[in-house]
Amino acid sequence: MNLHTPSRRAVLGTVGAAATVIGWNATTGSWAFAAGTARRTGDRVVPVPGLDGTLTTDTSQFGSYSHDFGRLVTGTVPWAVLTPGSVQDIAVMIRYARANKLKLAVSGRSGTGGDLESHSCYGQAAVPGGIAVDARGMARILSTGSASITVEAGATFAEITDHLLLRGRTLPALPDYLPLSVGGTLSVGGIGLTMGTEGLIADTVKSLVVVTGTGEVVTTSPSRQPELFRTALAGGGQVGVIVQVTLRTVPAAERATVFSLFYDNVAAFMKDSEVLLADHRFQMQGGEMVRRPDDSGWRYKIEAVATYSGGRIPDRARLLRDLKDLRAEALIEDYALRDYLFRLDGFEAYLKDAGHWAQPKPWLSLFLPHSSAARFLRMVEGELAPDDLGAGVLLSYPYLTSNVTAPMAVQPDGRVGYLFDLLRFPHPGTSAADIDRMMQQNRWLYDRAVAMGAKRYIVGAVPNLTTDDWRRHFGTSYKTLGKAKQRFDPGNVLTPGQGFFG
Repeated sequence: MNLHTPSRRAVLGTVGAAATVIGWNATTGSWAFAAGTARRTGDRVVPVPGLDGTLTTDTSQFGSYSHDFGRLVTGTVPWAVLTPGSVQDIAVMIRYARANKLKLAVSGRSGTGGDLESHSCYGQAAVPGGIAVDARGMARILSTGSASITVEAGATFAEITDHLLLRGRTLPALPDYLPLSVGGTLSVGGIGLTMGTEGLIADTVKSLVVVTGTGEVVTTSPSRQPELFRTALAGGGQVGVIVQVTLRTVPAAERATVFSLFYDNVAAFMKDSEVLLADHRFQMQGGEMVRRPDDSGWRYKIEAVATYSGGRIPDRARLLRDLKDLRAEALIEDYALRDYLFRLDGFEAYLKDAGHWAQPKPWLSLFLPHSSAARFLRMVEGELAPDDLGAGVLLSYPYLTSNVTAPMAVQPDGRVGYLFDLLRFPHPGTSAADIDRMMQQNRWLYDRAVAMGAKRYIVGAVPNLTTDDWRRHFGTSYKTLGKAKQRFDPGNVLTPGQGFFG
């Protein structure tokens, strides 16, 4: 390893830091500073390498790193934060971390305004006592081709969407919440209302640049270093840091007609959802379990989106043909496409103003097999009280499992799966005991879903997961991921918070 004399720019923390770090004291297991820290004779200090960006070690500046979006796992302050000025910065610091037995993980710094943070929900991106990488240090849009776009991994889908819409293009698959970083989203797969037609966002990736756990910078694709490509996508950050992504793009429509169709029971909802899925008559399709207007129980809603341009307004009667289980209630609204894609902006503002955003968020995301989806959803109807959601939502809708090609995003058996996405935003003032009850409810639901053949979407919060739980989750892919971990991260440096291997 080639360690350079540290430059002042490379190692200064933020203004006001008490001292400048000069290296890692391998003897004491702490950072060594230029002044103010006594060192014993014989202490081995490994100099910090020269960087194009900055390595900040003033932990008083790390408040937003002491938790993630879920705010269920706290006290995760890293020893240092790297804001990379280049891909080589990440490679150099991975090698440095490996040589000094430190851990490293990327924080996507997703969100808006002053609320940037890791959007993991249960400490998946935490690296207490290690090195966090601020993804916003690598957030440029690098190039835009006729049918693709290449971006750095810290760029958000909001930034990419606005860039592409100006050029009459968009991504074929997008998350519902656009201020998420590309790299963080791809590391778990990426879900959205185009699952029925496109699969996960990870399934739209053409190529990646990944820095492995040995510090090697690798360009990878389905035909070039395919083992790395297949395990970096939806692999939970175990084999490398995604630093650059090339994604497919498609022509963008101008407007979106949104159909909200309401159902009294899960059987009718599923029947019509699958009619729409079968012929892809809508460009986006979602679903939701919602309270009845009189608050007497739960009902279901299909959200189906037809996009169009110019005067080619969709034929609404044709789009709703064959929906024999649709009763009386349907709401149809028309939006500019951008307004619809950014539809959660107003909801986010409301959640922040009302105090829900800063609450602990016990989320649970699953892929259900078709064979048990109705049974599981009926069980949830009986288990879930309105206050268990707070201001949140419970999404559920069908997709074709064959569209999910990223092998680490393991799928339930069967041609059709159902997403189950319990996105709780507890009310302000919810007690710690109630949050703990919700967490235990997540575990209860998870165990019953797994017994019915379900798989996890690896965000959310399921307490007390063991290595055996992860082995069962991944199935035959567990051995594949383990071999890739040994090959690409033999020092076990990367993303310890996932806990896949104990």
